[in-house]
Amino acid sequence: MKFLAVAAALLLPTGILANPWSQVSQPVNIAGTAQSIGTYNGGCLSGAVSLPKDGMGYQVMRLSRNRFYGHPDLKRFIENLGRATASHGLGTLLIGDLGQPRGGPTLTGHRSHQTGLDVDIWFLLSQQAAKRSLTLNERETWSAASVLVYADTINPAQWTQENAKVLELAAAMPEVDRIFVNPSVKRELCQRRTASHQWLRKIRPWWKHDDHFHVRLKCPAGNRYCVAQEPLPPGDGCDAGLDWWFSAEAKKPVTGKPTPPPPLPALCNLLLKN
Repeated sequence: MKFLAVAAALLLPTGILANPWSQVSQPVNIAGTAQSIGTYNGGCLSGAVSLPKDGMGYQVMRLSRNRFYGHPDLKRFIENLGRATASHGLGTLLIGDLGQPRGGPTLTGHRSHQTGLDVDIWFLLSQQAAKRSLTLNERETWSAASVLVYADTINPAQWTQENAKVLELAAAMPEVDRIFVNPSVKRELCQRRTASHQWLRKIRPWWKHDDHFHVRLKCPAGNRYCVAQEPLPPGDGCDAGLDWWFSAEAKKPVTGKPTPPPPLPALCNLLLKN
């Protein structure tokens, strides 16, 4: 069946059964060009490419998860950020999850990373990895160190200006939509902001994210079935809105039944069957 013949059915709701997405081992292309389909937390990916496990300025961790696939734009972004990090002598980026071979929800229920436009990058800038390729065992057993001490205090033994520079380099890239970090990281960046700090607008506080940052790209050009996230609010995000993240309300445990996952676009079913 041709891609365009079913395009009109893209946004029809469809149920997720036993989650076969994590069982797929290879990408498939049903569209001719790579297509991110649906929303970041309810979609899939046609024409994914794999990120090489080693590149200039980066190495991929947790290879056993098979989550090193993404849209070609994401692969290009990581490679460009790795080169920029290396050229500034900041250390080597350790890359966590991208997405599955055809995107979609993970077996563990991770809500994002579904359309090939998200990547987790550890805050740990490894000088050891800058000197050699890590072993498979090291990639599986190393832990991403938190940059916090206590609940919301930056640990100066783990957080450096190199970390801030990496975030600035990433946020300056035009294809980046936003970057999720722990609220304490956002506060640290705001407290140390310089005259030129508009890049901070893309740095968004979110729960957890104390041992890695999460980069989300914009919908790629020509990907008509990719659903963009709402626009960022104006300003650099260092205003009173940031204070909420340190309030009792923000720290209150979530109770009640979990929200059911959103339905996947109908086109994702076609992607699974090929």
